[in-house]
Amino acid sequence: MSSSRNTPLTARSVLASVLLGTDPPRLPTRMLVRTTALFGISEGSTRTALSRMVSAGEAVADAGGYRLAGRLVSRQQRQIASRQAEVRLWDGTWELATIDADTRRTAADRVALRQALAALRLAETREGVWIRPDNLDPERSPGSAPVVERWCTRWRATRPDPAPDVERLWALRSWSRQATDLRRTMARLLVPLGEGDTTALAGGFVTSAAVLRALQADPLLPPELLPSDWPGSGLRADYDTYDAAYRAVLRAWFQADA
Repeated sequence: MSSSRNTPLTARSVLASVLLGTDPPRLPTRMLVRTTALFGISEGSTRTALSRMVSAGEAVADAGGYRLAGRLVSRQQRQIASRQAEVRLWDGTWELATIDADTRRTAADRVALRQALAALRLAETREGVWIRPDNLDPERSPGSAPVVERWCTRWRATRPDPAPDVERLWALRSWSRQATDLRRTMARLLVPLGEGDTTALAGGFVTSAAVLRALQADPLLPPELLPSDWPGSGLRADYDTYDAAYRAVLRAWFQADA
């Protein structure tokens, strides 16, 4: 899911979010219309947004409903992987990608390259040089790897020079504060959700989106490089509990109108 706490949600952002948070990513049109109604979005605006998503290759009509397509499918795969947070034991090796300086790229190419490098959870240590500990599956984010391979040289090193400033590169304190705030928000929302209070659905939807964005920003660094109180595993465990409670209320809300 993806949305913002401070920016009014559009029909497209709600539709993309609810489909991204559904596995498999398909829902009947009736449910999509009801979900956007939580945010005061009319049925007409919802159907217009669905048509535009189809035209943009982000969704396809499917037997009375819609399912994700195109780049949003890859995004959902990254989202699922972020929740699972699978890492390997780290042997001290670093993964590096250096952008080929003698290759001409359009503005769109440059944006796509930075997005692909970030999707692989690399951080830019200096201009044109991206780095991370080599503790993740090399086959992760398959849609991003070809973009990086096209424009970069990838290699590995045991002792990068200079030594990476892990705190700065991945803004660990900022992420930790955000994760702690989100855990508190979920704890508060679990009370009304546990009581089946459907008025918590709209706020809960936004919170789910914020958590999933945060998980995708988790650098998944080895424990040796993280603060001892790093909240990554706690955020994931809390979200599993919260997500189950939220979905139970959402299912009941849908069934009440069946």
